[in-house]
Amino acid sequence: MSEPIHPQTRIGHVHLKVADLDRALGFYCGVLGFALMQRYDSQAAFVSAGGYHHHIGLNTWESAGGEPPPPGTTGLYHLAILYPTRAALADALRRVEAAGIPLDGASDHGVSEALYLRDPDGNGVELYRDRPEADWPRDGEGRLAMVTRRLDVADLRSET
Repeated sequence: MSEPIHPQTRIGHVHLKVADLDRALGFYCGVLGFALMQRYDSQAAFVSAGGYHHHIGLNTWESAGGEPPPPGTTGLYHLAILYPTRAALADALRRVEAAGIPLDGASDHGVSEALYLRDPDGNGVELYRDRPEADWPRDGEGRLAMVTRRLDVADLRSET
């Protein structure tokens, strides 16, 4: 068996094929609040939080005017955007609701609180915040015991 991956390894970015770059930027920048870092005409754009070179790449190279893949095919299930605090996640919820974007679901996983929705191209998007590791649910042997329960969205919405 090989050695485990370095514990500070992280997913750096995700790159999505989109049908319409302006529409995708309207969602990721206009609704969620990511900053546009660089754009290549109507073909590609890179957006980030906090000035990083990019967290999300968007392109139309193979997908301009395209349709989302049909259910039952392989590909991206969702991208997950981690918010630093519960208040920041509540702000994301307010932004999504103000834009009239419906939630597909909202779950309390014990380790995290998560909102699920779709971007304009049908890509799954999870907006979530982690609880402190000391609060993660564990079984009798100390192993992680994540759950899926209904998230109290009204309580999250009231977070400031």
